[in-house]
Order: sequence, then structure tokens, then C-alpha cells
Amino acid sequence: MDQKTKINALEGKQELTITREFDLPVELVYKAYTEAEFVAQWMGTKVIKLENRNHGGYQFETSHEGNVMFKANGTIHKIVPNQEIVRTFEMENMPIGVQLEFLNFEKVTENKSKLTIQVIYKSEAHRAEQLKLPFAYGLNMAHDKLQEIFNNLK
Repeated sequence: MDQKTKINALEGKQELTITREFDLPVELVYKAYTEAEFVAQWMGTKVIKLENRNHGGYQFETSHEGNVMFKANGTIHKIVPNQEIVRTFEMENMPIGVQLEFLNFEKVTENKSKLTIQVIYKSEAHRAEQLKLPFAYGLNMAHDKLQEIFNNLK
């Protein structure tokens, strides 16, 4: 599978950068991250809370056969429509801890956009824990699904 979502994790750092170009207007990519119905579809998760405002919060929960497999939550510190989201992200019961995420939505053309996410971890060791997971594969699958959902809505 060609991985269109790229993860750049430089050695010796406690951060990584995720980039992805979508064949979608920037407004749709932003909507995919800020509207609960779309988040639920492309992430394959239940959106318990999603408050898209400065100092808002969110909670996601993913189940399989009735068992909760994944819980995540965070605080939205800053939101600039169609441009930027600054938030924390934490997966419950995982050794990774809280991370700080800077999401930037960039218009490339009318129908093409670029998403850049800078993720900062508490330490290099915490980032290493994240990278042990099938993180890149899962993120690529999710972003491919995001592209597919919005292709069908265009």
C-alpha cells in the first residue's frame, strides 16, 4: 500500500511531523477534523464529546464486539477555522502520555490541500512508545478513508 501520509521522526527528538496532501478543498479537510459525524466515520470511533472552540475538549471511544479498545481525550487550546487547531491528545491506559499537537490546514489549490501535524511528546522515550504501535499504517488507513468519504460527498 502506498502510504500518502508521511511521518518524519528525526532521531534524538521528542517530536514528529505528519504531512498529507488531500485532493480536497481545505474546508473539507478541516470539516473532517471538526465535525463529529465525519470524525466518527474516518476514524472509526464514537465521538463522545467534541467542543470546537478555544478551551474546548473532546473524547473518543472505539469498541470492538462490545469491548472498549481505545479511549482518547484532550483539550482544544486554539482553533482558527480552516487554518489551525492546537490541542492536547492522550490515549488512556497507554505509556505514551499527553502529547501536544499543532494541526495546520493549508490551501494548495481550490481542490487540493495539505495537512501538517507537529506532535510533541513529553520525552523521546514517549515518542518511541508511539512509534512501536502500527501508528503510520493506522493513520494512513484513516486518512485514506477521510479522502474516500469526502470524494463521495463532492
